[in-house]
Amino acid sequence: MVGFFTRHGDVVVAEKITRSVWNSDHLGGPPVSGLLARELETRCPDGFVPARLTVDLFRPVLDRPITVRSETVRRGRRITVADAAIVQDDQVRARATALFLSPGAPPPGRVWSAGHHLPVPPEGAMRVGDMPLFRSGDSGWHRDGADHQNDDRKICWVAVVLPLVAGEPLSPFQHAAMVADFTNQVCHWGSRGVGYINADVTMTLSRPPVDCELGLRAEDAVTAEGISIGTATLYDRRGTLGTCVVTALSNGDHPVDMAAPPR
Repeated sequence: MVGFFTRHGDVVVAEKITRSVWNSDHLGGPPVSGLLARELETRCPDGFVPARLTVDLFRPVLDRPITVRSETVRRGRRITVADAAIVQDDQVRARATALFLSPGAPPPGRVWSAGHHLPVPPEGAMRVGDMPLFRSGDSGWHRDGADHQNDDRKICWVAVVLPLVAGEPLSPFQHAAMVADFTNQVCHWGSRGVGYINADVTMTLSRPPVDCELGLRAEDAVTAEGISIGTATLYDRRGTLGTCVVTALSNGDHPVDMAAPPR
């Protein structure tokens, strides 16, 4: 099955599906985040689980062959940290850090939890190749961007079923990393489109996803002088997995009109 990338020796080459909505010569954030997660996953020791991923998107990743490299920063009894980078033309284009933890029994006692109701679409609503579903405010699930070009709270439901790299199974960690980049969209999609572009994304996980469908619900957007911090809840049909946070810069001169027909 075709994937977002194809492997050619020591490099990977992007397929058309990876293109950014901001610039067709650049790759979008979800496949870039997934590619870095794939590399970092090779640094996860047996018995550990990924608990945090931070991706810094400080240069555009170009539609050219990509080299991904990584190193283990520290491997401990309960905590392991690893770094990864995407390199093109001897220049680091994006980097990521992952925190892997050794799970165990929870401590005794009870602690507070928000326990919010997190809506999910009906079973079978997503098929191979489907675009994400969205909700705005109290509306139903729709894919048409014109239904969501407003200032209501957004929820996104994504089913990533294609392999990240052709010929390889998509892991739960890679899937979650790709969905995490949609945080910018659910937090910053307003009445005039998406006017912020995220410079990073941080995802935290208390457990891996249980299947190929994940939801993101906007929790807050804190803005001042062209900088916005967007926060969303990441969840699946079983319940909450963790949180996603993006730091975004105003791109008001060239917003993405999500209601426009696909190019």
